[in-house]
Amino acid sequence: MSLLELKGVAKSYGPVAVLKGIDIEVEPGEILALVGENGAGKSTLMRIVAGLAAQSDGAVTLDGRKAPTTLIESERAGIIMVHQEFCLAPHLTVAENVFLGREKRKGILTDVRTMERLATESLRQLGSAASPREKLSRLPVSDWQLIELAKAFARDPRLVLMDEPTAVLSGAEAARLFERMREFRASGGAIIFTSHRLDEVKEIADRIAVLRDGQIVKIAPSSQISEAQMAEAMVGRPLDEIYPHKAPRSGGEDLISVEGLVSGSAVKGATLSVGKGEILGIAGLVGSGRTELFEAICGLRPSHCTSFAISGEKRPIPSAREAWKLGMAYLTEDRKGRGLLLGKSLDMNLALTKGALSGRTWISPRTERNELKDAVTAYDIRTGRLDITAAGLSGGNQQKVLIAKTLATGPDFIVFDEPTRGVDIGAKQQIYEIIAKLAAEGKAIVVISSEMQEIVGLAHRVVVMRHGRTVGELTGNRINEGEIIKLAMGVEEADDVRNFGN
Repeated sequence: MSLLELKGVAKSYGPVAVLKGIDIEVEPGEILALVGENGAGKSTLMRIVAGLAAQSDGAVTLDGRKAPTTLIESERAGIIMVHQEFCLAPHLTVAENVFLGREKRKGILTDVRTMERLATESLRQLGSAASPREKLSRLPVSDWQLIELAKAFARDPRLVLMDEPTAVLSGAEAARLFERMREFRASGGAIIFTSHRLDEVKEIADRIAVLRDGQIVKIAPSSQISEAQMAEAMVGRPLDEIYPHKAPRSGGEDLISVEGLVSGSAVKGATLSVGKGEILGIAGLVGSGRTELFEAICGLRPSHCTSFAISGEKRPIPSAREAWKLGMAYLTEDRKGRGLLLGKSLDMNLALTKGALSGRTWISPRTERNELKDAVTAYDIRTGRLDITAAGLSGGNQQKVLIAKTLATGPDFIVFDEPTRGVDIGAKQQIYEIIAKLAAEGKAIVVISSEMQEIVGLAHRVVVMRHGRTVGELTGNRINEGEIIKLAMGVEEADDVRNFGN
């Protein structure tokens, strides 16, 4: 008997049909991956299974009986969901978060010692060395994700639902998560997870279900479907080349150059340049200082350096406002926390940058609406209505709004920090085309990415960081994953690499 079965499951919000007759089964000891574009219905399907939403039609059964219809009942039945958005309390300790809502008791008192012991064990199984006594607010985001996962596995689940579990994890952290998932599968547990990383879907899933427009258009064992076939099924058209043709640099001289930059404890010595018409890839392990370096260059964090120049003219590193006025733009990796006002309208989000730089406190609503219409067309922002908030868009379309907002002032130097994190394959392709087009126009582009394939596919030149320092540069056919890993890990010198010596 199947552990979980969905028959004819549909879900509508008013006149909008999100799911259209889903039929699927999940067996004990199985890992099922759901893939599809943003808005295909993956998260809605999992919310129904988790008891967070009710289907409009169809049936969901657990062990052959009607499945629970509320979150509390579902969790009691062993269905646990790990959301893409964190459900944690920053002011509490790690152990308190792992057992949030189900604290261990010794009489009327909280059994802190037992909670710390069990939290440590659950975290150890995921490769995390976080102290159970540490306040969550003091830990990096990747640790938050591992704590969310530890919390799920600590609840003795039968079925774990994971929504983009590796989005903020490093390669090593994701590999350890996969080991834990395999251990859970071997014990008879089942997992349904979503991911936009098709290579990891192939690696870990037993079966793969592809959703498009609320319907399952393909389901197959992972051994019988390739990444290309998944991508084509997701978007409904062939994807011969996800990355645009890497055209030669359209410009010549350096637009930005910096030597010996230091910022707090995160950046300990960085030297690099970015030329007009160039896409410079920035690679390195999580924690190597990539984001902090470019936040410093764009005036978003205190720093000092030996030399800084724009178009050959030496000057102090600008403040954030000065950087924008000088044509420098930074697209944050955290679109929901720092990039967009999720509860505000799309036109207000797009107007933020121009308004802040011009000093205007009022912008014509007609102007805002016209600029929104232009952005929707130019960046293919898919929204049924213009009068919704940013929170009402899928992740990929939120990212397009953030890009439109960042580019609204026509900057000449643009930093894209994790530009495709949490977006589907179709949106990724569109974002890559935007980046390539900007470079072809002579803009100086920086792409910071944890996906090495992305760096290799886009960059004219790659600078690698390690422990807060720029440790080497790769060009030509030396831009490949092997050489990047050598430099990022410090295993050995990469061939044909210019070392910075700092």
